[in-house]
Amino acid sequence: MNQEKILNFFGLLLIMFGVSFAIPLLVAVFYEESLVAVFGSGMSLLIALGFLCWFLTKDNEQELSLSDGFVITVLFWIVLSVSGSIPFILFGFSVVDSFFESMSGITTTGATVFAGLDELPKSLLIYRQLLQWLGGMGLIVLAIAVMPLLGIGGGQLFKTQTPGPMSEQRLTPRITSTARALWSIYLVLTVLCVLAYRFAGMNYFDAVSHAFSTVSIGGFSTHDLSIGYFDSLSIEVVCIVFMLLSAMSFAVHYSAIYRKQVLKYFYDPELRFFISALIVILSLVCLSLISNNIEDPIRNGIFQTVSILTTTGFLTEEYSSWPTYVSFMLLVGAFIGACSGSVGGGIKSWRILIMLKHAYKQIFKIIHPDSINTIKLGKKVVDSNVSEAVWGFFSIYIISFMVLFLLVLATGLDFISAFSAVGACLNNLGPGLGEIASNYASVPSATKLILCFAMILGRLEIFTFLVVLMPAFWRR
Repeated sequence: MNQEKILNFFGLLLIMFGVSFAIPLLVAVFYEESLVAVFGSGMSLLIALGFLCWFLTKDNEQELSLSDGFVITVLFWIVLSVSGSIPFILFGFSVVDSFFESMSGITTTGATVFAGLDELPKSLLIYRQLLQWLGGMGLIVLAIAVMPLLGIGGGQLFKTQTPGPMSEQRLTPRITSTARALWSIYLVLTVLCVLAYRFAGMNYFDAVSHAFSTVSIGGFSTHDLSIGYFDSLSIEVVCIVFMLLSAMSFAVHYSAIYRKQVLKYFYDPELRFFISALIVILSLVCLSLISNNIEDPIRNGIFQTVSILTTTGFLTEEYSSWPTYVSFMLLVGAFIGACSGSVGGGIKSWRILIMLKHAYKQIFKIIHPDSINTIKLGKKVVDSNVSEAVWGFFSIYIISFMVLFLLVLATGLDFISAFSAVGACLNNLGPGLGEIASNYASVPSATKLILCFAMILGRLEIFTFLVVLMPAFWRR
């Protein structure tokens, strides 16, 4: 393992993260808030520490290996969350709450321990949103985009940072160009979302803040009532559109934008499955709300369903107040998650689709033992190794969920709260049911730390994190 190269790259990432503090710093200056010193000192500390790490190892010319990539990815998400908690701690929040909020932001989970958001300084609010935006596409992908010197090492990092089929799928021949393409699409979506929110009636501050969390599928808001604060149909429509766009694979966006293959939106098998599942669950939710005489069943049903199934977590009203079976239907829908290669969470639609096709194949083989069937996604045959990997992931996912669920139960949460908390954090959703319907402020500190582990496990799609914990990994 190349420790010097890891430290070198770590230093560059810390510098980039420190520079991002300039945005809340400028907001604090503009609104004449007392947090100027907080963000100024945090920015200076991170840049100085990052520069020191880089300077001490700048002469190392070796390339990163795949093992180095795993270590950097896992450690950086942890260290980034610790670093991101500094402004919250300096503002006066507890260490655990600050770490939880930072981890939730970086992993785009959207679970919050803060109440009274409307009264918090605007610089702190924009900082929360910025954490989600940086975590959405990932600072590591940004680093690969702006630092071509990484060479092959950048490719190793890309594989660990983008689990699933995107890890092996280069949109362009060079990995740096692929990273730039992803971030350019991400930036364009963000700008368009800001303009759309502003046109729909938000002020500039709220438009930028909510664009950050919408395009990143994070779910943080600058108001306690989330999107429901605005009570605006046009704002909700804008939010729905950009949540769906961000939940789609960025590879599909690339094909449509750069290769002029607009029909990709209609023929991509994963996207078609995702939309089909969304429509089915949406129909069931709306029909259930109508039959239970819920206020504005269509409007509220559409928004909450899209928000939860894309694992964003914006709310116009607490879905926990709906009939129990409707709430759990939405929560289970979040397990499906967004498309692969998107910024959304969950198991991912492509895995669910492959498992369904594989199950059908096994049932068909019982009826016709001598038949030879292959699993296809569109016109491409899915390799048997891929199917095995998907089922392996699902097995580990279920085991991880059950272990985390039991641990959270052991900390004192009731069954519904514990189940929804683990599901919401492991799927990077955010809002849950029961005790955590509004926020996570009331749960014990031990629970918050367990849920932090669930967040990073879900963000890195389990294998990337667990592989570093294996003794065999360190014996290589």
